[in-house]
Amino acid sequence: MRILYVVQRYGEDIAGGSEQHARAFAERLAARGHRVEVLTTTAVSYVDWANALTPGLSRCNGVAVRRVPVRQERNGSLFGDFNARMVNARHARPLSIQREWMRMQGPDAPEVARFLRRRASDYDLVVFITYLYWTAWAGLQACAGAVPTVLHPTAHDEPPLRLSIFDEVLRLPDALAFLTPEEAEVVRARFPTAPAGEVVGIGIDTDRPGEPDRFRARFGLGDAPYLLYVGRVDPAKGAAELLDFFDAYKRRNPGALRLVLLGEQIVEYKVPDLVVTGFVDEATRDDALAGMLALVQPSYFESFSLVLNEAFAQGRPALVQGRCAVLAGHARRSGAAIPYSGFAQFEAAVDAFLERGQVADAMGAAGRRYVTREYRWETVLDRYERFLEAVTISGVPRPVRA
Repeated sequence: MRILYVVQRYGEDIAGGSEQHARAFAERLAARGHRVEVLTTTAVSYVDWANALTPGLSRCNGVAVRRVPVRQERNGSLFGDFNARMVNARHARPLSIQREWMRMQGPDAPEVARFLRRRASDYDLVVFITYLYWTAWAGLQACAGAVPTVLHPTAHDEPPLRLSIFDEVLRLPDALAFLTPEEAEVVRARFPTAPAGEVVGIGIDTDRPGEPDRFRARFGLGDAPYLLYVGRVDPAKGAAELLDFFDAYKRRNPGALRLVLLGEQIVEYKVPDLVVTGFVDEATRDDALAGMLALVQPSYFESFSLVLNEAFAQGRPALVQGRCAVLAGHARRSGAAIPYSGFAQFEAAVDAFLERGQVADAMGAAGRRYVTREYRWETVLDRYERFLEAVTISGVPRPVRA
């Protein structure tokens, strides 16, 4: 198949979840012999969508990447105020105003739609990743009906999902590809007339064991047990609540326990026994996962949580935000994570991992079995190829075991 992926940003140094999702599928399908291309922008930062990369055609790990410029950068303060009024309004928002919100949401890159109007029929299939951005909204309108299309919504129950403009997005593709049963339920409840779809998941590398001693030596951790947070240190990701909980835990339970933040800090915090590494490469991340007491995934809004399943692949357990249906679903199906809602449950879960090492190890082993069974790349790609082939043939997918 000749497949075109459309995504707002693309590249090895871009850490966003949907962007990693796009690159993982594109590179692996190319390695399986498909002719894969990517249509994206020259932006690197989702904060302002500033043009940072060279426009034109290049290659990245066997995939042809076509970058087009962003017409107008996002004004962060202006968009922040507008966005708050839009997503929190209690009354109906005129569709004309929502379309202006979508343009400001960005990345506003008119060449995406122009390219798709001219060239979409050159491909067997056009795949859009994530429902939220202008590239999906404008791109689907540009090529719907001209070529079979698939949308990976990567959706979760968040305020923007309630905007009526997304009815325009979710009714256009021929099929939807979901990461988890919980994501499918959210989309079906919000968009009951959306097209058919399947839960295809995403693959996890299960043969990349980390080296804990190397990570401990690099960041001066010695033998101290540590909880690990991976991702942007951003209040929107639940990081502020986690830091408050950890601060309270340390005041009530003095000891050697550390909290390691592995990722870019959007906001800085002063908390005892905090270790901040900044953005690191994949090998360092695997080392950190392998050596931790447990991962903490505090986000309220997830459609899959790649890092949670990467922790399971390293044989380690997790504490997860119990109010996130996707995280609670992984915890229930795997037996490898403890959901918490509020500080008391967080404290009890940390105590359980510290005091019962054998339980933590057994839960980690259960997590590895779960990932090996459900999310090995070969399993996911076989399922995904059958799904895409069905869409190219009929526009509606055949039932596929998920």
